[in-house]
Amino acid sequence: MTGRKMTDYGVHASHIADIAAQAARNFFRSPLSVEFKADESPVTQADKAIETELRAYLTEQFPDDGIFGEEHGIEGEQSDNLWVIDPIDGTRSFLAGHPLFGFLLGHLVQGEACLGVIGMPALNETFVGIKGEGATLNGEEIHASSQTRLDQAILFINEGEKLFQDKPELFGRLVKSGQTRRLAYDCYPHALLAAGHVDVVVDYDLQPYDFLPVAAVIEAAGGIMTDWQGRPLTMDSEGAVISSATAELHAQMLELVGN
Repeated sequence: MTGRKMTDYGVHASHIADIAAQAARNFFRSPLSVEFKADESPVTQADKAIETELRAYLTEQFPDDGIFGEEHGIEGEQSDNLWVIDPIDGTRSFLAGHPLFGFLLGHLVQGEACLGVIGMPALNETFVGIKGEGATLNGEEIHASSQTRLDQAILFINEGEKLFQDKPELFGRLVKSGQTRRLAYDCYPHALLAAGHVDVVVDYDLQPYDFLPVAAVIEAAGGIMTDWQGRPLTMDSEGAVISSATAELHAQMLELVGN
């Protein structure tokens, strides 16, 4: 890490989140041109502009580190230190004027997510997690809940329409689980789990820039985030993930999804 401590990276990460938040607010609820990728996911000039600005900052401050972003791919893949960027997590929400879009930033050391940021520009909330040092929301310490029972848990189901289409039997089990359940999208349910408000989040069809920053925040807050087989998340993970507040709850969720 070029002699730097992870806390130093955290200071830069919080500053980067501020840059991203201000840039996103400048575009939010304004006319935007939209393109669609091969997978039919939308991308706007806001996504591209924010990532370009953040890459410039990271290249200046961390010239030896690699960067992997949703819009501009990977540079410096062989570096032991890799930044992961999702400039707007939830572009469809962003386009609709819905405030629950986010910004994601992660820092990997030899493939392990050691730092994560979940920024919510429209809400003025920034969640930061640093391995071994805990998690914060706007500088105040946060913790995952102590819930251990699925039948008493608050469960969020992300990407529900994809789950319903691809895995209808599992979707049927999920919507009957937990004490309270909500259908949702993107990073904010995971952030709420890190802050102790939500107990479980099931997510599906994600990319590394979607889940690695989030995993760092959740685990720093005392929670657990793995793939559906219970394996740690890496750049090679397939993108079906579960976040849980406790190990006991996580075990019940892994059994529920069929493992």
